[in-house]
Amino acid sequence: MTNWRLRAGRWSIRLTLRQGAAYNFTSLTLLQRIIVSQVLAQTQSAESISELASQALAELDAVPDADSAEQWRVAWLGRRGQITGILRSIPQLEPELRREVGTAANQARNLLDEALSRRIRELAEAELAARGALDVTLPGRPVVTGRLHPTTQIVREVCAAFMAMGFSVVEGPEVELDHYNFEMLNIPAGHPARDMWNSLWVDYVNEDGQQPMLLRTHTSPMQARVMESQEPPVRVVVPGKCYRYEATDATHEWHFYQIEGLAVAEGITFADLKGTLYEFARRVFGADRQIRFRCDYFPFVEPGVDMSISNFVDPATGRRPINRDEDWIEIMGAGMVHPRVLEGVGYDPQRYTGFAFGMGPERIGMLKYGIDDIRHFYRNDVRFLRQF
Repeated sequence: MTNWRLRAGRWSIRLTLRQGAAYNFTSLTLLQRIIVSQVLAQTQSAESISELASQALAELDAVPDADSAEQWRVAWLGRRGQITGILRSIPQLEPELRREVGTAANQARNLLDEALSRRIRELAEAELAARGALDVTLPGRPVVTGRLHPTTQIVREVCAAFMAMGFSVVEGPEVELDHYNFEMLNIPAGHPARDMWNSLWVDYVNEDGQQPMLLRTHTSPMQARVMESQEPPVRVVVPGKCYRYEATDATHEWHFYQIEGLAVAEGITFADLKGTLYEFARRVFGADRQIRFRCDYFPFVEPGVDMSISNFVDPATGRRPINRDEDWIEIMGAGMVHPRVLEGVGYDPQRYTGFAFGMGPERIGMLKYGIDDIRHFYRNDVRFLRQF
């Protein structure tokens, strides 16, 4: 009787011609099942499974392309593959062999899984290299990043202009004490000037029945805090967020940013204030910018002024630098530090003088970029923010 010999590793299986015809050798999957069942009968040890995995790895190394790799996967790790067949047949083994064979078979399966993934990557990289589709010398694709908010951009630009003139940048608390927000700035309790700021008070009452805390209405409290902490000379700018209880419209918001400036030393005059702010205007709005001062009232400066920048029609183009039909546009308030403010922090007003100023960066941005509504800054509309 004619015999057929099928090999699986170092094990062989003999089938008679009649048995071969019954199983139909054209069916690869049926043939695999026969091999697996016979192998299980002869390999019931971890060493045997390890040898079987070594054979599989050797065949995988010889796989020439992705299609062959898939055929290898089906033959070894597929639903009816050799390793899967061993795992499914573990319950048929003797109890003392199940743990050993099960552990070895699982380790073999994990090993072959990792090897297959690695081989597929190698074949893909080789294919790309053969086509010349991968140029490792090319620079990487740029990472899409966000951008700074327009208010942040203006704050940084303004601070950079004053830092170039020797000012330092400091910050302070947004929840402030009445002592610093008003009293230290020559605005005592009951003074009508407090009505100018429409304050938002914190719902906290101290032992004296008073509400001593509020959301700061301006960054000016840092004038007193900075002067309390150091001796003259002082040159600082203070950017930060402020809050006021007022209706919102195209030019007003209940929360906004402000940049406070302070300089105190011996011999500072109004001319120093004018020169400093003139240089600031030139740096932010252009070298041809002119400035104008007019008298104004602020409780913590004397004299107080508002500062405007020029917006004259350019004879060459017939246009104004800022798209507003005004020759002068106000951008900030300023003045010489009031002697009472200096006395309050322990400075001698007979020896030291100083100037202070405050501006809204949103207003600076509106003028510089032609924005007609301050509410755009806080609507989080990406169409607006992408323009800056």
